[in-house]
Amino acid sequence: MNNLRLLTGLLSIVLSGGGVCAYGQSVITLEEIFETAETNSIQLRPSITAQTEAEREISVARAGRLPDINASLSLSYIGDGFTTKRNFSDYQKAPIPHFGNALSLSITQPVYTGGAVTSAIELAELKSTAARYATDFQRDNIRFQLTGFYLDIYKYNNLKTVVEGNIAAAQKVLHEMNARYEQGTALQNDITRYELLVSNLELQLVRINNTIDILNTNLITAAGLPDGTIVIPDSTILARSLPKDNAAWWQAEAEANSPSLSLARSGVDISRKAESLVRSERLPKIGLQAGWSMDGPILVEVPPINRNLSYWYVGVGISYNISSLYKSNKSLSRSRAATQRSIEQLDATRENVNLAVNADHVRYLEAYEELKTRQKSVELAERNYRTTSTRYSADMALITDMLDAANSKLDAEQQLVNARINIIYYYYKLLFTTGKI
Repeated sequence: MNNLRLLTGLLSIVLSGGGVCAYGQSVITLEEIFETAETNSIQLRPSITAQTEAEREISVARAGRLPDINASLSLSYIGDGFTTKRNFSDYQKAPIPHFGNALSLSITQPVYTGGAVTSAIELAELKSTAARYATDFQRDNIRFQLTGFYLDIYKYNNLKTVVEGNIAAAQKVLHEMNARYEQGTALQNDITRYELLVSNLELQLVRINNTIDILNTNLITAAGLPDGTIVIPDSTILARSLPKDNAAWWQAEAEANSPSLSLARSGVDISRKAESLVRSERLPKIGLQAGWSMDGPILVEVPPINRNLSYWYVGVGISYNISSLYKSNKSLSRSRAATQRSIEQLDATRENVNLAVNADHVRYLEAYEELKTRQKSVELAERNYRTTSTRYSADMALITDMLDAANSKLDAEQQLVNARINIIYYYYKLLFTTGKI
């Protein structure tokens, strides 16, 4: 986002709507933010629920191994019948008992299904694993988002300190100018220009405060912290000793831990299992069968017998869907294409992860070099400011020289703050890309 537009928008919001009411301040580490988000983040809940749903699907698939039990009961009214010769002559009425009943019970225990039940269970387990990886991926995204808010708060708090220090220094110079103006050794125009500098610094401070308020709201909302909490970043975060492992180490960590890669691998496994499930349609199904039936009256006799006929049976049932020989070909071709697409998607994901790890590692090492440069720039800017201030006090420098020196000092100090934060940011960016955040 464009910083100028962001700051301008924040300034308009605070002028029209007022400030943010704070109920409590506390120093919170980034790890504590992660722990809170683990249980309170609204954005994470759908993924956790989807994971639970996928686990329930395993139980549903395992139920395919249980026997199928069917029972039926029917009561009916049976009207009288009639008989005729084959040429429909000699009509004779055939009285039939009017009350009819039927009761049956059948049990089928699958013994062999061509691997369909086993494949369905394994497919459900793979989908459950994929759901877990999807949850990990969403968790990592939320953590990295929280890291951005947290480090931005840290950065703007440091910028606030820098700007406040420059305001104090500028007001001190302005006080000296007023004293010199009264002595007739300074121009009103010089005072006006420095007052403009102080005014711009004060406006920048207002914008920074508003930015901190919005970042704080974003952070506590995403993490699920209580409303009104004001997060004060841990000041020791910049003092941590961070590793500088080579790119190959980070690439190996990404291959082993990246949720996006794990999710892509699960996609390949799911496609292959779905392919084997389609193949099982071509195989016969074998099951043990048992049943019992009771029907009345007995209508196959003439005249009908007004009694119940009961019988039972046990045996082995074998079924084979002959149409699968020509119908399943298209489904199998589609499954093979889906498997190939999953493999290609895995290759593309691995390539993207490798490129991201390489880029983040380069930026991470670059941030250390930038820090050295910014530290030297601050040293030179402070030396230039002190020299220019001394020369201005001795009437050997113009007000424009003082303004340039003050602006250079402010810019160098702000860049130094950003450089320190960039090291932490790119380190967590590497952790995010490799799945170790």
